Amino acid sequence: MSNDPMQDSNEPAAMEPVDELEALRARIEQLEAQKLIDLADLENRRKRIERDIDNARKFANERLLGSLLPVFDSLDAGLASVDDAHSPLRQGLELTQQQLLKVAGDNGMQIVNPAGEAFDPQFHQAISQGEAEGVAPGHVITVFQKGYLLNGRLLRPALVIVARHE
Repeated sequence: MSNDPMQDSNEPAAMEPVDELEALRARIEQLEAQKLIDLADLENRRKRIERDIDNARKFANERLLGSLLPVFDSLDAGLASVDDAHSPLRQGLELTQQQLLKVAGDNGMQIVNPAGEAFDPQFHQAISQGEAEGVAPGHVITVFQKGYLLNGRLLRPALVIVARHE
């Protein structure tokens, strides 16, 4: 044991830098961990924004195409009422319908016309049940009104009559 006062005062000072160094190392580790969390959060936000933008692009025409559905229905009704397959009226209606369907299809719209298919409540709305020869129970007998999808999302279900279960 020395009686040197300088030596005694240096011992606590020597301990402080070690504790301070450990505290700084712990703080650096904490900041690095927080940086990784922040980077992951930023990447998740970027992906979410990209997904939202993609959905906005895919479904931007939803309102417009939904407004055109009665026009498609009217063209179907007009074509059903014209008996003569070679009449200029029928040919004009068919051409107009084809052009509209092409424009709608180019914008992601698809027709749901499930005649003869199994009833699917995700895409079809049953308005009645009926009897039909040669049609399995639970399958569509008649399509009363076509349904439509927009990029895989249901725009309007098909209105159908389904074969009755026995």
